[in-house]
Amino acid sequence: MLRYLSLRVLYTLPAVWLVVSIVFLLIHLVPGDPILQMLGEGAPLADVEATRHAYGLDLPLGEQYLHYWKGVLRGDLGPSLRFNQSVSSMIAQRYPYTLELTLASLLVAVTLSVPAGVCSAQRPNRWDDRLLSVVSLFGLSFPNFALGPILILFFAIKLGLLPVSGSGTIAHLVLPAITMGGALAAILTRMVRTSMLEELGHDYIRTARAKGLSERTVVYRHALRNAMIPIITVLGLQFGALLAGAIVTETIFSWPGIGRLTIQAISNRDYYLVQGCILAIGLTYIAVNFLTDLLYSAVNPRIRQ
Repeated sequence: MLRYLSLRVLYTLPAVWLVVSIVFLLIHLVPGDPILQMLGEGAPLADVEATRHAYGLDLPLGEQYLHYWKGVLRGDLGPSLRFNQSVSSMIAQRYPYTLELTLASLLVAVTLSVPAGVCSAQRPNRWDDRLLSVVSLFGLSFPNFALGPILILFFAIKLGLLPVSGSGTIAHLVLPAITMGGALAAILTRMVRTSMLEELGHDYIRTARAKGLSERTVVYRHALRNAMIPIITVLGLQFGALLAGAIVTETIFSWPGIGRLTIQAISNRDYYLVQGCILAIGLTYIAVNFLTDLLYSAVNPRIRQ
């Protein structure tokens, strides 16, 4: 197991290097001068050059790249050009909110999709299976930027059950989590149904039923556990989609996470803050893929062996 973990860690190192390098280069390729954006178009040339030198933006690109890597390894992502604060501290303040929203969305998706997918697999081609297929298709075709305002209008404004925006309580988390978890639930429902149909047709399921085990034990303890590998794969891949969707959802619900901070940084041309936000999202995605590989071995003993 230790050898397996060591290999997986080694496999993630090139991905980390690639993400850091791409984030650094992409920001430099974006047109516009962040110093002029900060000081204004009419700023004196001497002030522009002095500020550019203070932030190290007058150095050759190779030196900037090395300095950026040194800062990443120390946890120093530079100062924000707009807010005059440390980018690392700003991300540390906002990151827990995005992580909370993403995990809540995953919880919503899993809670809805696993029972629905299992029910569809147990009753294939019947009315409830067809109904769940239609609902899943509707969920896949409904984007976050449309679902969010509809939920606000109905549950927050018309019924007054939940707050419109902001954070601080579980009630503030409900609508954003449903908005982000709805589309993922539709994807997972189809995946659970397909995996369960395949597992329920195997010989070991007939053997378990012949031994007199209850249908619940056969389905949830044996079939569902063996069907978890493709489901875990989809969860790991869709985690990145949730992080990307958080940018839109956090803006709609004024959720104080990294997604909303990224939008603010882009609109302000905040050079270092955009780098830090994108880097945090990219490294989180790599970490989730690493944890997904570990879950494979936890769910399936054959992978551990």
